[in-house]
Amino acid sequence: MTTVDAPATAATTFDLGPARALSCRECGHQVPLAAEFACGECFGPLEVAYEFGPITRATIESGPKSIWRYRDLLPVPSDVDRHPNTEPGLTRLVRADRLAAALGVKRLWVKDDTGNPTHSFKDRVVAVALAAARQLGFTVLACPSTGNLANAVAAAAARAGWRSVVLIPSSLERAKVLTTAVYDGALIAVDGNYDDVNRLATELAAEHEDWAFVNVNVRPYYAEGSKTLGFEVAEQLGWRLPEQVVVPVASGSQLTKVDKGFRELGELGLVEPTPYRVFGAQATGCSPVAAAYKAGQDVVAPVRPDTIARSLAIGAPADGPYVLDAVRRTGGAVEDVSDEEVVEGIRLLARTEGIFAETAGGVTVATAKKLIDTGKLDPDAETVLLITGDGLKTLDAVADRVGPKATVPPSSKAVREALGF
Repeated sequence: MTTVDAPATAATTFDLGPARALSCRECGHQVPLAAEFACGECFGPLEVAYEFGPITRATIESGPKSIWRYRDLLPVPSDVDRHPNTEPGLTRLVRADRLAAALGVKRLWVKDDTGNPTHSFKDRVVAVALAAARQLGFTVLACPSTGNLANAVAAAAARAGWRSVVLIPSSLERAKVLTTAVYDGALIAVDGNYDDVNRLATELAAEHEDWAFVNVNVRPYYAEGSKTLGFEVAEQLGWRLPEQVVVPVASGSQLTKVDKGFRELGELGLVEPTPYRVFGAQATGCSPVAAAYKAGQDVVAPVRPDTIARSLAIGAPADGPYVLDAVRRTGGAVEDVSDEEVVEGIRLLARTEGIFAETAGGVTVATAKKLIDTGKLDPDAETVLLITGDGLKTLDAVADRVGPKATVPPSSKAVREALGF
């Protein structure tokens, strides 16, 4: 039996597979599995500690065509796929040769998570959160969200037959509002930015014991869903780790969990634990982690977001310090790009690879370009870019930049003239 962060606490009655306790990321204090997110000793954030059993590549490959093929590596029961869920994951890893040529790199892959049920990676984390919440006795699925999480929670709750409560900033993109409201849960718009909404969610989580706020009181389980991005990349590369990966940063949880997923695969012998570098991508209008990285600081100072990349607009990122730890430990970096560069990143990915990403994807592509241009990202090393949401969610970002080349009468001559023939 292989142990990773094995706890000293007694077994719990909750069936969460290999999960054995919650462990503080600051002081290491461990508590039994429960709906807790802060350490009672030092108030540091809690994460799941495991005791993994035997697992092989063959076991994983014979599993469901979803994230549940990795259920033996997640805080979920072994029969998780028997309950109604959205079955996210196993999205395509695209060899991006034309984008590679445009950026000046040799080997480039795009992990295209727009193919998930609600068209973003948030379906992964919500599926894990729902599975854990069911075991922990909750009956309502809830969240504060900048958009993608709202979609995922509303859809997952509808599929499971649960009630949902979703809180969003009132300024959220209309497309994301509509694609949440269509599931007919309780959608509440709040006057304020995401950080205001998040504070309200924390208050409500304390007042309603049966509400599972996926990124608040069940956050330790929810966050583990992002590991599946790392698991899939490694499996799709033929059970090996990429040399470099570029990850968009909002709260920072996704980047830290992709890193954790890579490390767990190596520790379990499922991949050769080869060196890799992790890079974080932010929009300049909300780049507190990038600012801390560039200043050589360990503390991430909150900012007030002002960017078109609203899905990344978290001014006080909970995992910011751990992002800094991961990129520094692996030899990576955190960089930021302007809104103009974000739009160009969206268009570059679309015209080279036929993938229409939301603004977060534009941030990732534009940041990769900037990292290459400044010599921080090795153009000769195999690189993976994480594209985490669909461009149909953020049409406003490109609405005034693209459109018909011409409007002509219905004649072939007019078409030829418009095309310059």
